[in-house]
Amino acid sequence: MATENNNKTLNVPNLRFPEFSGEWDRIKVSDLLEFYPTNSLSWEQLDYSGEGIFNLHYGLIHKGLPTQVDVSENNLPTIKDEYIPKKMSLCQNGDVAFADASEDTNDVAKCIEFANCDEQKIVCGLHTIHGRDTQNKTVTGYKGYAFSARIFREQIRRLAQGTKIYSINSHNFSECYIGIPCKEEQSKISNLLHTVDLRIATQIKIIEKLESLIKGLCSSLFDKNKYDSFVRLGDISEITNGNSDVQDASLSYSDGMYPFFDRSEDIKFLPEYLLDKEAIIYPGEGSEFYPRYYNGKFALHQRCYAIYDIAPNFATRYLYFFCKTQNSYFVRNAVGSTVASLRLDTFKRLNIPNIPIELQKTYVQLLDKIETKIVDNKTVLKKYEEQKRYLLSKMFI
Repeated sequence: MATENNNKTLNVPNLRFPEFSGEWDRIKVSDLLEFYPTNSLSWEQLDYSGEGIFNLHYGLIHKGLPTQVDVSENNLPTIKDEYIPKKMSLCQNGDVAFADASEDTNDVAKCIEFANCDEQKIVCGLHTIHGRDTQNKTVTGYKGYAFSARIFREQIRRLAQGTKIYSINSHNFSECYIGIPCKEEQSKISNLLHTVDLRIATQIKIIEKLESLIKGLCSSLFDKNKYDSFVRLGDISEITNGNSDVQDASLSYSDGMYPFFDRSEDIKFLPEYLLDKEAIIYPGEGSEFYPRYYNGKFALHQRCYAIYDIAPNFATRYLYFFCKTQNSYFVRNAVGSTVASLRLDTFKRLNIPNIPIELQKTYVQLLDKIETKIVDNKTVLKKYEEQKRYLLSKMFI
């Protein structure tokens, strides 16, 4: 296993396999990679037919693809026949692709590396930078992790340009460096990180299956065609929006702070709370609208809603699981041309199946068992992701 190295003066990482010694080479990225042209095809010009020329869209780098991309296992879209470019630079094993734009400086130049693509035709598409180690200084698998390492990401953040959208170009790489050890050490590092990635992928599949199961059960249990009695949500609960702004929130917890809910999945924190309730919490704007459940003291963004003080003949968890099936209702009733948003009346008008409290509890008991498994598996996933971040912060220079 890798061991700690406390020598801060040498070109060596803090965490290293014990069988290796000696300093790493430090090389400018523009001297390591040769860059190739990419296309600008939009999603409308792609499909998932599975046949033809595969196209890497930058959106897939940001969300959905692992660091090492194996086309036989990772689903990529293909180019529709009528949009196939006349000139293309096909990807090879070990080629890397960077996303050149992002709304977040943390994701500018997010990188993937291709593996097992010799039998496939793959090109890099919209908002990507396609690079290749033509000097054979690296093994396949190493570069994707080296370009994901914290020390490289910090260099990119300093170079990223923009206000709402941050971007880089291939010329920026003349100002960035990565560390390169011998190929045997590169292989051990990439194999270790790839093993962690495989565990992450397994956890994601487990969670997806459980989420599909609970979604199917909710759709069946809450099929409105099964019921003939309904009440409006506004008649059995209190509903309010928040009074705080995200710029006042902290990303880290400290004593005396309370969870702050906004439209993002990440929980932030504030020193003051709005409610001390068992509540269902909703984002007030976005492209989709799913609830979250919380019981305790919490703060709320001014564009989010809390449903609380539920009538005694309705279980809050029953309403929470029912609301998980109502995304289409909220999307259909959202207003606004630029950003879809919800109004208070939309919540009040939502029809809830009025069934006996004992039957509600039966539903909740069944669904809670599955959701508990989802939460437990997400905890495991988070630990693997934290392990990967730790290794990326310690094993590179």
